[in-house]
Amino acid sequence: MGIVFKYGENVDTDVIIPARHLSTSVPAELAKHCMEDIDAEFVNQVKEGDIIVAGKNFGCGSSREHAPIAIKAAGVSCVIAPTFARIFYRNSFNTGLPILECEEAAVKIQAGDEVEVNFKTGEIRNTTKGETYQAEPFPEFISKIIACDGLVNYVKNNL
Repeated sequence: MGIVFKYGENVDTDVIIPARHLSTSVPAELAKHCMEDIDAEFVNQVKEGDIIVAGKNFGCGSSREHAPIAIKAAGVSCVIAPTFARIFYRNSFNTGLPILECEEAAVKIQAGDEVEVNFKTGEIRNTTKGETYQAEPFPEFISKIIACDGLVNYVKNNL
């Protein structure tokens, strides 16, 4: 269960982790600057397990893996949006960041709402509003990649 940080459409990788901070690939260092160009207080307020909810095309822009790494390292347990930029979508799973596509949830959930996500069923429960939304659950192979904390660890564990 986590508290929601809500953003609009077309949140690009340059505001998720600004290019000026790409001199490192250390997750903890990237987390210190996550979302700072769109929400300067995000890093001071986010707690382990919190959730980002956004509009369509989340993660557009540069194809850097740093963006989902920064989000995950900041403590975010899931990102929910109606759609994701394709490269961000792939990079998220490759780095072990769970993301769900669900337009109804993205529209109805508000900043500050408390939300629970069941990745096995795809159920998103807004405990603040007493509402439930349905996303597609992860296919088994994606669940395994996330459980291993990303594709590299999955491959290492399965060789």
